[in-house]
Amino acid sequence: MKSERDFPALVTPGPALSEEQAARAARQLSLPGFDDTAQRRLAAARVLVIGAGGLGSASVPYLVGAGVGTIGIVDDDVVELSNLHRQVTHTTANIGLAKTASLAQAATALDPNVKIIEHNLRLDSSNALEIFANYDLVIDGSDNFPTRYLSNDAAQLTGIPLVWGSILQHHGQVSVAWHEHGPGYRDLFPVPPAPGTVPDCAAGGVLPGLCGTIGSLLATEALKLIAGIGTPLVGKVLIYDALAASTRTLEFARDPQGTQVTELIDYVLFCSGSLPEAQGIDATALAELLAETDAPVLLDVRNDDERAQQHIAGSLHLPLPDLEAAIESGADLEQIPEQVTVYCARGPRSQRAASLLAGRGITTNYLEGGLPALAEVAPQLLAEPAHTEGARS
Repeated sequence: MKSERDFPALVTPGPALSEEQAARAARQLSLPGFDDTAQRRLAAARVLVIGAGGLGSASVPYLVGAGVGTIGIVDDDVVELSNLHRQVTHTTANIGLAKTASLAQAATALDPNVKIIEHNLRLDSSNALEIFANYDLVIDGSDNFPTRYLSNDAAQLTGIPLVWGSILQHHGQVSVAWHEHGPGYRDLFPVPPAPGTVPDCAAGGVLPGLCGTIGSLLATEALKLIAGIGTPLVGKVLIYDALAASTRTLEFARDPQGTQVTELIDYVLFCSGSLPEAQGIDATALAELLAETDAPVLLDVRNDDERAQQHIAGSLHLPLPDLEAAIESGADLEQIPEQVTVYCARGPRSQRAASLLAGRGITTNYLEGGLPALAEVAPQLLAEPAHTEGARS
């Protein structure tokens, strides 16, 4: 295990502090071991926060208050009434607003000079490396296992440290994965838990103050790494029990048999366990079945704009990202019948959706070649563009 002096400061100091910056940081600058250089490192730092919920909404204000110059926020959710008991940076007035926008408002109100970058999107394998490349450090405050494994792997591939935390009920965990200097999330958790074995906050609940405790610890670890002070939780995970008012620290090392991370993968599929291979059906065979009395139920997993342009009449609609999110959280799929045929624009998305649904016990197949293949052999099955039947249910 490295000693304190073996961990370098992460960020090169920026220019001299302005009078306002120095005044804001006065109580930090008087700390033993913390000086003008450390504060200039914070001002030059670029930190990405994944999740604007319980942990993100608690950590971002402390990053802003400490003087971090640039903060990116990633989330694709909106503020809901049920969030407010623990995500106290959001407000009742912001219900229905994107969480990135709501948290950006709070951050700017605290310090108008901080640069806030809103990434109002779902982090996945297609965008993570590009986003991570613009930051010095990542804080993962997400609430699902696919994003945790994705964040670990993307941080490792881009060579930046990851500060991660998790909470459930009255327990919380915090650690640092800096692959240049120690083990990562995969070394502690080589494989994700079986689907449905770990409840989310909606099912299991969470003690409100726990978000503040773990969120502030995440911010503190980030500040230590940026400024080069203290000993970060590299190779250690801090475990907090709020009801017992106790903490313990577990040390862990690199797993010599661990999976080598060379690229990003399909993390929803990875965390869904071993899924059956999806079965395809060609357009001609599907058209014949649709002409029968007992026609199969169809599910469109394309995006809203694609469906508005053209879709199969009478089909259900659930975009693939929404389906993935529902499966990640263990939500019921009441709107989807026991047997369904899935389609998309070309086939890959429907194949993936069919595998995910089969993993949930639904008998399913997918349309080979996607909607264009069916349009070619049976154009009469397509709905008029202005029609809205088969809308998301």
